[in-house]
Amino acid sequence: MSNTITIAPVTRVEGHGKVTIHMNDAGEVEESHFHVVEFRGFEKFCEGRLLSEMPVITTRACGICPVSHHLAAAKACDDALGVEIPPAAKKLRELMHMGQMMHSHALHFFFLAAPDFILGPDADPAMRNVVGLVGADPELAKKAITLRRIGQEIVTRVGGRKIHPVTAIPGGMSKPLTHEERYESLQEIDEAISLAQLGLEVGKSLFEKYADLIPNFAVIKTNYMGLVKKDNLELYDGTLRLIDAEGNELEQFDPKDYLKHIGEHVEDWSYLKFPFYKKLGWPNGVYRVAPLARLNVAKSISTPLANQELKVFKKLGNGGPVHETLYFHYARLIELLYAAERAKELLEDDEIVSKHVRVKTERKEGEGIGVIEAPRGTLIHHYQVDAMGKVVKANLIVATIHNNPAMDRSVNEVAKKFVKGNQISEGALNMVEMAVRCYDPCLSCATHAVGQMPLSLELYDAGGTLVDVIEKRS
Repeated sequence: MSNTITIAPVTRVEGHGKVTIHMNDAGEVEESHFHVVEFRGFEKFCEGRLLSEMPVITTRACGICPVSHHLAAAKACDDALGVEIPPAAKKLRELMHMGQMMHSHALHFFFLAAPDFILGPDADPAMRNVVGLVGADPELAKKAITLRRIGQEIVTRVGGRKIHPVTAIPGGMSKPLTHEERYESLQEIDEAISLAQLGLEVGKSLFEKYADLIPNFAVIKTNYMGLVKKDNLELYDGTLRLIDAEGNELEQFDPKDYLKHIGEHVEDWSYLKFPFYKKLGWPNGVYRVAPLARLNVAKSISTPLANQELKVFKKLGNGGPVHETLYFHYARLIELLYAAERAKELLEDDEIVSKHVRVKTERKEGEGIGVIEAPRGTLIHHYQVDAMGKVVKANLIVATIHNNPAMDRSVNEVAKKFVKGNQISEGALNMVEMAVRCYDPCLSCATHAVGQMPLSLELYDAGGTLVDVIEKRS
């Protein structure tokens, strides 16, 4: 008797997705899939809006990474209008971006991922969360909150609001950074760097604890894509580099040419598309983005502390890319340190308080593309604009979409290894969820729809009869 197990949706991720696990008569997993079943409509209601509204409208795609949409939209607007923003405006945008990176990476690792490692994958789900983490290590939780707060305060001072910032506009920034705001952030940034280093030490100790699990958990060999600048890790600008599973460069191209290199495959069981590198075709062209990919495509990091950590990280690949999916968390912590270091560099640059943060813009017909590395990977905003300055077409390719094929494969690998027999184990269920959480997916970003958050795992027999259900809402 064959069965299908459904996890709907996966917990401790942003948005609503599900996993189906198809088992054969022997109680073994034949195949598994990661599904996103929310309807994607955000791009459609951007049509007809003024281009100047896009940096504010698109932040509403997500409350976790609104800065990324804000900046990608502003960059697309600049491109459509053909303007070069002042150096101070570019530095302010990057500073806001570093604040979000600190906030988002700290949030994901300490509050969404770490409970699986600190409390254990098989721990009681009632405690395997941020509440349990606070109980297990209250000092670590306080430090994680402080690190998030420092990043969020940078966003507030530069972006005007903690969530859904408003200051990045076509042509630059709507306000400069005051000397007082700069001073306040400078007073905190060294603490952020120290806390990021502490986070790395905590992470590395956990990776050592789970050294036997890591090489046996969702290890898939893929291509990788991310922004680089002169071989350095880059999060705001640069060119897109694609490498293969052995580390050989496949392509390096201007992000504005993404349509020449990225194709989209469609499956009938998910609203999310499945991007791939065109020259290799589907499925050989599947690639990954986000922290693991960015550290694989970069050869160095421009800040000293993070660069030292990168050298240690690179050794895990034995001369090639690091393919172990659980090391997404390691890469995320290195980027967290880089963001804090880079924020300090920007804050110490006197140009950051220049009042020249904006150039004049005029409405015109055109097309604009803005690309940025969001916490979750490469984010693309592409707008077509008419002569009245209205958006006639909008295309958003979000990091989670890039990673969709890899998440699907990762879920399948974990399910085959850890889901056995016809009895549903909550621990096995969580291991499958852990594979998805490695990617820190933002399903609301990817689908632009409001979803529900309970998790239920359903077991059906071959005739489609519901046999068993486990449900949780945390």
